[in-house]
Amino acid sequence: MATRSFAGNVNAPDFPASVEWINTDRPLSMADLRGKVVILDFWTYC
Repeated sequence: MATRSFAGNVNAPDFPASVEWINTDRPLSMADLRGKVVILDFWTYC
């Protein structure tokens, strides 16, 4: 089975300035998260 590395192939855009954050005292940027494990939880009320 061939393995394929995706590291460095896609750059995520920075967050818009209008994003409202929960549980943080300041807006986050992609530079703040570089090198860290990030879990995104998308949810909605139906």
